[in-house]
Amino acid sequence: MIKNKVGLTTAISVVIANMIGTGVFTSIGFQVIDIQSIFAILLLWVIGGVMALCGALVYGEIGSAFPNSGGEYIYLSKLYHPLVGFLSGWVSSTVGFAAPIALAAMALGQYVSGVYENVNATFLAVSTVALITCIHAYDLKIGAAFQRISTSVKVIFILLFIFLGFITIPHHTISIMPDEQTVSNIFSGSFAISLYWVSYSYSGWNAASYMTDEIENPTKNLPKSLFIGTLLVTILYVVLNYIFLYTTPISQLAGQVEIGYISAKNMLGEHAASVVGIVIAILLVSSISAMIMAGPRVTSSIGKNLKPLQFLSIENKKGVPYLAIISQSVIALVLIVTASFNDVLELIGFILSVFTFLTVFGVFILRYKFSNITTHYKTWAYPITPIIFLIINAWIIGFGFYSKPKMSLYGIGLLVIGCFVWFLINGFGKQNKEPVLFDK
Repeated sequence: MIKNKVGLTTAISVVIANMIGTGVFTSIGFQVIDIQSIFAILLLWVIGGVMALCGALVYGEIGSAFPNSGGEYIYLSKLYHPLVGFLSGWVSSTVGFAAPIALAAMALGQYVSGVYENVNATFLAVSTVALITCIHAYDLKIGAAFQRISTSVKVIFILLFIFLGFITIPHHTISIMPDEQTVSNIFSGSFAISLYWVSYSYSGWNAASYMTDEIENPTKNLPKSLFIGTLLVTILYVVLNYIFLYTTPISQLAGQVEIGYISAKNMLGEHAASVVGIVIAILLVSSISAMIMAGPRVTSSIGKNLKPLQFLSIENKKGVPYLAIISQSVIALVLIVTASFNDVLELIGFILSVFTFLTVFGVFILRYKFSNITTHYKTWAYPITPIIFLIINAWIIGFGFYSKPKMSLYGIGLLVIGCFVWFLINGFGKQNKEPVLFDK
């Protein structure tokens, strides 16, 4: 029995914190190598935001119809087949959240050690994950407060960064209007490749759907949290990238990773810019916290429906699935120590995109197969909204498989193992074949 629930503000903060990681502070340096049009660069981030918003709008309707924690695990089990749902949960529970947690924690350690050379990056990463795990495994209310505060700090810093950018007088000419390069840039292979990585920067827009059970009035607040959180991040991303381009010549950004530092150096000077690395490290605390908070709800949901894994759904006196939280963090810690998260991220990127595609396509199945369910929210501009998402995401899936066939095949191999586990589990006595869904 869950004794505490989180409000709309916390749900929105989970979405924002999951979305905003290191990507927006690093990726533009590689985009401007081949794309010189500022209009085209900003269009990349607008398209990525539109795709994420379309996905969030659709998830809002599906989540309103099936308001239970677990995200795709619940949605795909009901819309397609329990095996499909289990496979999505299998990926999320094993490495889907653990790898991004490891990446964010190691990035945090690297940022801090870059300023303070005596700090051991790996030790700091492990300590950060362990501490945040303890907070979320103890009490949902305390964890929610920590999440709101850490996300607020993140947003305030980005807004301050944007403000300082706007009051800075650039030493170079800048124009966001399309020019003769714009069309060729937009239809180039470089634009397509950049869109693939921009879409990764927007990942996490569906985060609140994983903890639906713990959201107050989920049929109304889940759609709101997904849309509001994604919209705010889209606006921040587009404006933040404009600030990078406004304060810094493209020639200085090309091929660089530390975009935040370079931009801050032009705004504030080298001494003040050195603080940016520490600030970005602090911002990553919010991202780690959000993933530690959301991810285990998938594992817990699986444990509630599959008896051999029932121990994963065990809750403490405060209603927190602490074993699921700890198990996810243990995997993240292993990835940190072995430094193997980059390969894992490439492996799961293709597979997670496939499950997201299936979920959004599921809105058509929902309206046909479950027309008897009355939802509190309907997808805005249906069917255009899901079609836009499906077209863009289908391209991303195709490009991901084409550009990284080896890791994509490894991802498919992970699904094969998941199928084996599914059939093995179903040989253990009688259990629920389908997740226990909200009683309409």
